[in-house]
Amino acid sequence: MAKTEVILTHNIVGLGGESDQVRVAAGYARNFLFPQGFAVPLTSSNKRRIEALKQRRAEREAHEFNTMSELAKGVSKLICVVKVKAGDDGKMFGSVTAGMIADGLKHQFDITLDKRKIHLEHAIKTLGEREVELHLHAEVKSTLKVRVESLTPVTAPVVEAAPAEVRTEKRGKRVEKAEAVEEKVRPAKEEKSAKAAKSPKAEKKAKAE
Repeated sequence: MAKTEVILTHNIVGLGGESDQVRVAAGYARNFLFPQGFAVPLTSSNKRRIEALKQRRAEREAHEFNTMSELAKGVSKLICVVKVKAGDDGKMFGSVTAGMIADGLKHQFDITLDKRKIHLEHAIKTLGEREVELHLHAEVKSTLKVRVESLTPVTAPVVEAAPAEVRTEKRGKRVEKAEAVEEKVRPAKEEKSAKAAKSPKAEKKAKAE
């Protein structure tokens, strides 16, 4: 495939930035880059534009850095909620991807973020809240809290309480039995105390006092 050298006049992701001299397929340059104004042929006359393109590139990168720095501060305070389908036990059907998080930011906060800037080591497959890393710029990173919720309520497991009534009932019966015995014994104690008070020894002791 024939190659040709061009000077980029715009930032092309994966290819280069303004003022970069790159080799690309001749057909790609002829059918896409040149018609869109994203590049010009590498000629002596076009080389004179390189300094101006470098200046424009520096301004663009500075603007992007400032914009992403501000976004990093704001987005770290947000909680992006992603609704998913899950079973009654909370097990998800499928997983949450970077694209779904990007959609959530757009719909909830009107923040447009390239999904490639959302760094997920693995797709999210469980409900709950976690922090996701954002690579907003070569020199700017941040985190975003993502809360994954089920579209349908999750049923909590039913825990049966231990039967306490039987224990209480037995204890109540023991208390009633003890009170009944006390009622029977009390008259006998009172009668014995009365006899002791009337005995000669008790009367003699009382006179002595």
